Order: sequence, then C-alpha cells, then structure tokens
Amino acid sequence: MWDEASVSDSGDEDFSWSDDENRKENNHSACSIGRAGEADFESRPMSSLFSHFVEMGFSQDLISKAIQRSGEENTEAVLEALLTYSVLEESAQGCSELSSVQRSSESNSQILNHECRGGQGCDVNQEKLIFSGKEELWMHLVDMGFTENEASAALDKCGPNASLFELQDFIYASKITDSSNSSYTAEQSSLESDEDEKGSDSSFNEFQRGKKRRKGSLTAGTWEENVLVGRQRKFIERYHSHDRHKKHLKSILGDGGKRSTLSGLPHMIGFGVPGYPNILSQRNICEGARGPPYFYYENVALAPKGVWEKISSFLFEIKPEFVDSKHFCAAARKRGYIHNLPISNRFPLEPRAPKTIHEALPSTRKCWPPWDHRTQLNCIGTNYANAQITEKIRISLAHSSDPPPSNIIKYVISECKKWNLVWVGVHKVAPLDPDEIEMLLGYPVNHTRGGGISSSERYRSLGNSFQVDTVAYHLSVLKDIFPNGITVLSLFSGIGGAEVALHRLGILLKTVISVEISEVNRNILRSWWDQTCQGGTLIEFSDVQELSFDKLKELINLTGGFDLVVGGSPCNNLSGRNRVSRNGLEGRHSELFYDYYRILETVKTLMGRDT
Repeated sequence: MWDEASVSDSGDEDFSWSDDENRKENNHSACSIGRAGEADFESRPMSSLFSHFVEMGFSQDLISKAIQRSGEENTEAVLEALLTYSVLEESAQGCSELSSVQRSSESNSQILNHECRGGQGCDVNQEKLIFSGKEELWMHLVDMGFTENEASAALDKCGPNASLFELQDFIYASKITDSSNSSYTAEQSSLESDEDEKGSDSSFNEFQRGKKRRKGSLTAGTWEENVLVGRQRKFIERYHSHDRHKKHLKSILGDGGKRSTLSGLPHMIGFGVPGYPNILSQRNICEGARGPPYFYYENVALAPKGVWEKISSFLFEIKPEFVDSKHFCAAARKRGYIHNLPISNRFPLEPRAPKTIHEALPSTRKCWPPWDHRTQLNCIGTNYANAQITEKIRISLAHSSDPPPSNIIKYVISECKKWNLVWVGVHKVAPLDPDEIEMLLGYPVNHTRGGGISSSERYRSLGNSFQVDTVAYHLSVLKDIFPNGITVLSLFSGIGGAEVALHRLGILLKTVISVEISEVNRNILRSWWDQTCQGGTLIEFSDVQELSFDKLKELINLTGGFDLVVGGSPCNNLSGRNRVSRNGLEGRHSELFYDYYRILETVKTLMGRDT
C-alpha cells in the first residue's frame, strides 16, 4: 500500500489546516480543482502569516489591512478581522442601499456602526462585529436560534465584550460536553440575579418584555437592521460549518511559520466516533463531488504544513476527517480521511475490538508493573525493537530497586512507548508479534502469515495498512446504499484493509480492481480472497500508472462502473520520522497522490459525472 517509515504520533509534528470554506467566490468556486491566484503572489515576498492567509483565499488588500490593524503577532485577531472584513465586503451592495434609508431608531445606529459610503462599500472601524452591549448581543443570539438560557449563559461566562463568534463557540462547546445541562442551570441562576440588579434599568426591562416578540424572527426590526443582520447570519452560518477548525488556528497558524501540531483537534474524533457525540450529522458537498461513485482517501494526519490543504483543493475542497483509531482499538493511529460518503447512520463493527492493552493482551496483565500507566499502545509502525533494546531494559531494571528510581522509570517508559513494548515477565518486555498486530488492526488471524512471507515483511505490511475497525465505521453507510453488492476500485490496496472492512460489514464484493506495487501484499490479498471464498472477481494491477484513460474505460465497460474508489497513497515523504526527504506531495513516493486524483477524475468523467 504505502511505506509509512514508522509514522510518529508525537505532538510536535508539522501540521496545518486552513479554513478553505472562506475562500472568496471571485477566486474560485467551492468545487474548484485548480488553485486560482497562486501565480499572482509568486513574485511578491510574503511573511509566513501573510502567505497562510493568501492560501486561505483572502485578498492581499484585506490581509494587509487586518495585519496593520491587529499586528502580525496576534494571529487570531488578524483572522477575526479578515472574517469580519469579508462579510462586510459581501454586504457592500446592501450597505449602499442602506445608506439611502433613514435610520429611525437608536438601536439601528448602534448595530450599523460602520459608515456606508455609496458605491465604495463599508469602511470598518473595528475588527469585530459591533453590538451595543449585553442586551443587543443577547437579542442577536436569540434571533440566531439559540435558547434564552444558552444566550444568557454565554454572556455571563464570556462577558459583554465578547464577540458574537466567541459566544457561539461557547454555546456549541457547551452542547458537546456531558455537563452542559447543569452548567446552563447555574448560568441561568446567575442571569436571574443580574436581572434583579438591573430591575431599575428601564431599557433592559423594555428589552426583556420584547424578547418573545423578537425570538426566531427578524420581522420586528426595521428594514435596514434586518438586511444587515440577515447578511451577518448568513456569514455566521457558513462560518460555523468549520467552526471546530477555527478554534485550532493558533496551533495551525499562530507561531509565525514554526511547527504546528494536531494538539488542538480534540480527541481526533472526526465527525464523530462511537461513544462521543457527533460534531456533525450532515454536511454540504458540492454537486460535482457527490457520489456515486463514492471515494475515500486516507493518509497520515501529521503531515507537513500545507499538505492537507493541497489534497483538499484537488478533492473538491472537502475537508479531511481526522480520526485516531484509539477510539476503535487498543492502539493509536492518527489519520486523515477525505471522502464524499454520508456521515449519518454509521455503525461500528461487531463484536467491538478491545480498546485497552489488558483487554487485547490479557496475558500481559499479571506482568505489568504498577508504575507503567499505559492503557493503550502508540501507533504501530513498520519497525520493531531488537533484542539489544529489550535486554538493556531488563538489565536496567534488574540492577535497580523495587520500585525503580524515577530516572530508570522514565527511561523504560520512553522506550516502551517508542517501540510499543509489552510486559511478558519480571523485568521483561517484548515487541508485539505480527499475530498480535493483526488482531489490533482488525485483520483475521493469520492474515499475513504463510505463503513464504518473512516476519520482517509481515511487520512492514501491517505497519502500512488500514486500521480495519476505523475504516469500516466510515464505510458502513454503504451497506444500505448497495444491498446487492459493490464494485470497488482499490488503489494502493496494501494487504486489503478496505476489502476486509467491506467483507466484515457484510457487503458483497462483486468486483474488486486492486492496484498494489508490492508483490508480497498482492499475495496476502489474493490469499485472503481465496480463504474467504469470495464469490466476486478480483482483478490485479501492480502500478497505478497502468491505469490510463483507455484502460479505465475498458474496466468501466467490463464492470459497469465503480461504486467506490478507495485508497491511501504512499506517505514516505509525509511521515514525521522522515527527516531526510520529508518534502510533502512533491516527494518521489508521495507524489503518487496525483495519480489517485487523476484516476478519480477520469472515472467520474467516464461515468458521466464530469467535474
């Protein structure tokens, strides 16, 4: 499939994700495959921060204005200003109309606190959308559909000086937590005490008396207020579709081009995993990206900066779903997935895989020292500890007290995490054997065993494979869509992770076109196909470059078309431990992503879904 070269899961890897949803329509459409505007900036020297915002689709003038106002050190303030300038720029036409209408109330002048200058648009005087105080903010939150309690709790928690975006963040974050109901109750009590204190404030009382009249509707306001608030609401709704990414922009953009990490992506649960509330239940995908054919692309989450933005720009601007497989099994595996699959009605494989080391490997429990607090393993790579490493650990512990001193414990735990070592006796650790790795990754017993395959080849093949339970959760939506079976184009197939996942889901594999360069991996997949008595047809190719336009046309005519195009291109030049040639998608191996894109585009064109 692809050579991972021991992907690091540490939190100090280069990673970034940009808010492509905010790219302006005059640069390119939401479905654009090209990267319009790059040539305009090639000759202009840019700071790292400036170039990041250019890649996000903001104009140079807006970026310069935002940086001049907020300072280059405060990335979040610059972003907030850019988002505000963008929505007000979109509102320029409406503003010119508003300037001809008499503003008849004091509240209107407070909301429209920027001056509209005919055809010149709006001159923004502040970097945030301005409201007249706690009452106006409360009213706007209620108008946006939030409950009165939610609006009150957010204001009491964040204060009247918070922006509308910050208040939204607080409300949505509170909804996700298990303790949201109790927190809202406490905040409501606080609000009631505030109301008592404000009993003599006639304007506040008048506002409270009119809140029911305004809830859920903008018709109570004047025409000019409705126009601007409507435009603000439209922008805010679009902004919130990627709201979870905004919260992590400090780690993504905020260190002046230095390293950024995935630490801001909470738990790496994608759009939702079993046991966690769904972040999204549905999403909007542009017409040209919708299936069938469905597609599913995977690669390491901890890629160099800009890689996932570039991948997304080719794959219909669809944002990646970052998931750690520790939510499905006892080992971590941080991956990004870009796909056009539905995200509602997913279900996990049954029986569920064990999610702790002792559940997965019960024989280790009696040997586990009390000072090793690991409950799950790190990412499984292609390398494993040799006898010298495990013997050095044994000697260190044998010559130490019980419990060992802190420096020895620190050394041993560090090595155990690095090599995924487990305890097999007193002072004895050992690497996972291939059979144990198969189980952790969701493959059947002896999946990579036999057929003249060596242990080192098994480790390499398994280290480069899908985690079946994770992938199956995403692909589970296909069971109802294709009750009579599915035809799959499997690129960079590896040892057949996608095929095993579909089979375990009970989806009939009518035809699989498998493309895999490793002969060892092809033998493993072919053996599994025979061992499981698949009734469909398996057609194998050794190189994605064999799939020319004419060959794909021939295969589509033979099979009647593909229902799913699945694969993960090589990550050699993306992996965190590759310090020699970690040059992103331009690397000799990882540039094969462009073949995935080429093949997907050709398939969609030949099947009448030209993008």
